Amino acid sequence: MTNRIAFQGEPGAYSHQACRNARPDMEALPCRTFEDAIDAVKSGQADLAMLPVENSTYGRVADIHTLLPQSGLHIVDESFLRVHINLLGVPGAALSGITHAMSHTVLLGQCKDFLARHSIHRIIGADTAGSAQHVSQKRDANLAALASPLAGDIYGLDVLAEHIEDNSNNTTRFLVMSPSADTSRRGAHGMITSFVFEVRNIPAALYKAMGGFATNGVNMTKLESYMVGGSFTATQFYADIEGHPDDANVQLAMDELDYFTTNIEILGVYPADPGRF
Repeated sequence: MTNRIAFQGEPGAYSHQACRNARPDMEALPCRTFEDAIDAVKSGQADLAMLPVENSTYGRVADIHTLLPQSGLHIVDESFLRVHINLLGVPGAALSGITHAMSHTVLLGQCKDFLARHSIHRIIGADTAGSAQHVSQKRDANLAALASPLAGDIYGLDVLAEHIEDNSNNTTRFLVMSPSADTSRRGAHGMITSFVFEVRNIPAALYKAMGGFATNGVNMTKLESYMVGGSFTATQFYADIEGHPDDANVQLAMDELDYFTTNIEILGVYPADPGRF
């Protein structure tokens, strides 16, 4: 055991904060890409991986749902992170002197009102923590970064304005991935089962496949589609449901789903995080 949890991004990224919140006893291992974070677990450099899958403002994280079935890893937990955005400057800088702010394009878009109100021009950076690192190295009192409070601590930047995001409920959902599955647990707030499937090429197959969840009282909290291998005829679906595969009603629903699909792969069975409620 390495007691490490891998994440994509530079130290101070929101994924880094998610690691600290969900696994405070583990060392967070920064990785260049999502694939690198997954490979770190598969190669034994880390025990777990923390992967963002969706944001309440911007929807799903691109490519993640394609990577999950291919990863060889299992979802063992979920974690919700409230995304607070701070304007960070070098020591001695003042909000009134900031003319430009750098961050990932998504964060820049989440602070449009604040930036317009203060006549601050936007500069697109590769990522949030990397932008904070750049500002720290640049030592320009007119340049700031939009990033997490953790990034400010790591790179020695002052908070010039805090919680400047336009959407006060902005939240990102993360999945904790492990090489081995654990279906023995029962969460205090219920269980979530995540899986992917492809429907058979027959009329109304998806409609009929979903019917089993409705008739058996299984709540489906997420259903998303994406193409498989660039084909317009093969569509794969990702789904989250409330419940455990051992529950009688879930078993009945999954049996009905199996009849109308060509492939079902369970990605994880894990306790529902109270953050989802």
